[in-house]
Amino acid sequence: MKKLLFTTLFFTILFSAAQTATIGIVGNENWMQNWTNFRPKSYLYEDPNVILSGTISVNTKLEKRNTYLIMGTLYLIDNAILTIEPGTVIRGDYETTGTLIITKGSKIIANGSETDPIVFTSSKAESSRNSGDWGGIILLGDAPINKLGGMAILDFNLDGKYSMYGGTNINSDSGILKFVRIEFSGRKLNSYKELNGLSLAGVGLKTQIENVQISFSNDDSFECYGGNVNLSNLISFKATDDDFDFTQGVQCNIKNSIAIRYPYYSDASKSRCFEIDSFDKIENTDFNKKMTQVNASNMTFLNIEDNNQGLVKEAIHLKEYGYLNLSNSLISGFSSAVMFDIKSNEKISYLQKLEFKNLLFNKCGDNFLAEDKAAIPEINNYFATTNFTIENSKLSIGELVIEHDLKQTVDLRKKNSIILTNR
Repeated sequence: MKKLLFTTLFFTILFSAAQTATIGIVGNENWMQNWTNFRPKSYLYEDPNVILSGTISVNTKLEKRNTYLIMGTLYLIDNAILTIEPGTVIRGDYETTGTLIITKGSKIIANGSETDPIVFTSSKAESSRNSGDWGGIILLGDAPINKLGGMAILDFNLDGKYSMYGGTNINSDSGILKFVRIEFSGRKLNSYKELNGLSLAGVGLKTQIENVQISFSNDDSFECYGGNVNLSNLISFKATDDDFDFTQGVQCNIKNSIAIRYPYYSDASKSRCFEIDSFDKIENTDFNKKMTQVNASNMTFLNIEDNNQGLVKEAIHLKEYGYLNLSNSLISGFSSAVMFDIKSNEKISYLQKLEFKNLLFNKCGDNFLAEDKAAIPEINNYFATTNFTIENSKLSIGELVIEHDLKQTVDLRKKNSIILTNR
């Protein structure tokens, strides 16, 4: 009897450990080591010795021995390939809003390494850098979008002949971004529009985007405008607006990625970790095409401020016709985990298209809220009576993750020894 009890207890503990180990970002080792930088304001970069501007229309290689300065809007055109050696530093000019555009048919091969990442950063000197010092990176492909006509011009005050995106090729290939850092991007173009750290417009499945850290973006860190994308091991750190924004019918699989929010780097527009919708204007949308679908697993959404006194609101904002499957993920420190913005007469039919599985909500004021307050009881009742696996806890950041101190080696994997309490 004692042997049976011991065996049962052993396997129960083993099973519980396996279950908790799958929550949030995962890895046998700390995959954020070596190539990331959580203190880029004080990092010393070499002064530029090569200027990039205008257009690049032939295959070109950027070498680690140089430091490059992008002046103005730089377009890679005519199916050219831009190859960047591991360890290369490219700085975006502050005065001219340096911005890199990879046009349809062209490719960027920025294949860094864990010990030699490729860095896109501000032209300003250390200690004077800030969010929005330069533009950012834009990839344009010919994968499907749900705008009428199937193609569009990306609205960032770009040259129209170089800024088209969209098409029918779900396997569109815009190249590789791997072990890449993008710092201090998101320059304000006017009072209504800022560039993102990385904009993916009509980008397809053959494009490889993994191990990318975007820090101090003045708008969204990552934004997908349609397309079919697979994303993994992404880091959004101290973004002013959303960490990950999805629109125009993008079909996205994203895994093992993290949004690290600091309340006093958020703006008053209620910045979120996930902003999911299907269109900017309903009248420009083709409803015969796919609406936005995001399949996300092993995500960590972390508000570093334990008491949430700043501008951080909900972690996820789901708008009308924006769909999400979320599994094995951790959300900590938000006023609510999920905010819905849906029509009152479509609540249940919409909710039935979502999936939430094996989630931990830590120190969130509410699990689910709605813009329409009258809808909240019905939404909560739906989740209470539906077989979703959601746990709640009230742990400090230090109790929750392995190491969050930026002066140490940051490791934001969840500790395995935590105790969960159902609400």
